[in-house]
Amino acid sequence: MESVGSAHQYRGDLSEVALPEILYTIERFQVPGMIEACRGDVSKQIYIREGSVVHATSTDRNDSLGCFLERHGLLSKEIFAETMAERERSNKRYGNLLVERRILSPAQVYAAVRKQTEAIVWSLFEWLDGSVTFKIGSFGDVDSVRIQLPMRQVIVKGIKRAPNAKALVARLGRKETVFERCDRVEDLIETALDAQEVELLDLVDGKRTLYEICTHGPLGVAENGKLLYAFQVLQLVRRLEVALPSGAPPTESSGAIRIRWKAGERPT
Repeated sequence: MESVGSAHQYRGDLSEVALPEILYTIERFQVPGMIEACRGDVSKQIYIREGSVVHATSTDRNDSLGCFLERHGLLSKEIFAETMAERERSNKRYGNLLVERRILSPAQVYAAVRKQTEAIVWSLFEWLDGSVTFKIGSFGDVDSVRIQLPMRQVIVKGIKRAPNAKALVARLGRKETVFERCDRVEDLIETALDAQEVELLDLVDGKRTLYEICTHGPLGVAENGKLLYAFQVLQLVRRLEVALPSGAPPTESSGAIRIRWKAGERPT
């Protein structure tokens, strides 16, 4: 991911840099900003602050709050059509309108906004191509309901939902690649790993290969592979470097992105 134009803007392509690695780099530096991913005529934005996703938007009408509520049975087709027409006339935020009309309670709207935000974020883990830009800034002018999705949990859950396990596992190395743990207990708690995820992590002992971990883990081979990739992104595990025979070609890197902040670039 490279700097373009402004010192506070970085751009890449999802065919070359993986979204989880972009998210972890941003989380590690703890910089606020907005990720915009574009593919075709669809643009999706993820707003980040203090290591958490706080908001997400999309130009895809199917990602809108109204469509989300109707799709999940929280609004009837009639109420949806009526309130959408009123929204167009009043130019009010849709959630505000639903609360003012007593159609949904504030708690119901908040829960729906959270799930809608998650759905937009999860959908980006399915994109294997498309341009991606990260703009640094607080974006305090975003007038919206703000939620808090801890970045580490976003990365794990997003990777688990990604449909293409093969592409992710390929970023781990070869089937004979060996991993060692480099986690802290605090990292595991913050990531909110469940019992099966910890069981898979416990298989990483500096001896077992990628193939062995994926085939002997508590889940299916593909699911184990995706989780191990999540652990690598979050730096809970790392490849155990093995000295290569003289003349042997080096193994390929994981493709992890590197963003180098220059002095004075990190905003407060």
